[in-house]
Amino acid sequence: MDDITYTKGIYTATASVREVQSDTWQGLVTLSRDEGEASEDQETTVYEVESSSSTPEEALEEAKALAHRILGEIEL
Repeated sequence: MDDITYTKGIYTATASVREVQSDTWQGLVTLSRDEGEASEDQETTVYEVESSSSTPEEALEEAKALAHRILGEIEL
């Protein structure tokens, strides 16, 4: 399943999915801040969807919703 990427200003949120157990999936969002130059110590934060899902599609939908909430709270 492909990751989905959203941007707002210098922030990028990538929604993805991981399998935590057999037939149990969890959505993840990786938030990164791009300040122009790529560096090894670039600030990134990983957020996990609180609940698990029975399908990867459902978990990705939850991750996408979380990504929208996170980016919506950021003030530029």
